[in-house]
Amino acid sequence: MTSVPAVAGRGGPWAGRKIVGRIVATVGGLGYSPVAPGTLGTAAAIPLAWALRDVPPAAYVAIAVGVIAVAVWAAGEADAAWGTHDSRRIVVDEVAGYLVAASTIARGDIWQLLAAFVLFRIADVVKPWPARTIDRAWPGGPGVVFDDVAAGAWAAVVLAILRRFVG
Repeated sequence: MTSVPAVAGRGGPWAGRKIVGRIVATVGGLGYSPVAPGTLGTAAAIPLAWALRDVPPAAYVAIAVGVIAVAVWAAGEADAAWGTHDSRRIVVDEVAGYLVAASTIARGDIWQLLAAFVLFRIADVVKPWPARTIDRAWPGGPGVVFDDVAAGAWAAVVLAILRRFVG
């Protein structure tokens, strides 16, 4: 058997992992949108949250933690490949943050899913404490993702309070 020589510039044996990391980080390419890639990434998470509408809370948390872990890996791979930190092309962090935001709502109710979308986008842009601190201080994938997780937690708290007092 003969071996195939490595092709210069292809990245060697880890090239596939880097490509998959970028595909996941951009949520299948949504992050390449020239207009509002973060909003598109968040919108892509709505059907996922809706699909999880009937899972028990513990299973939802486990799935969200799994998405967060994959997002940290993918964001780290993508930023390393592009030589950036928190490239706007990375939108898997919005998916992770939105799942956190949707953790306190009835995910079968489209209005609550949309409210989570709006409140998460506001929190992601404003970056209330500790999101801004995380964004600035944490390197690599954790810094890219956990500021969105913090923004999602803020949105989840606001949604829980609204549900308590508004209905």
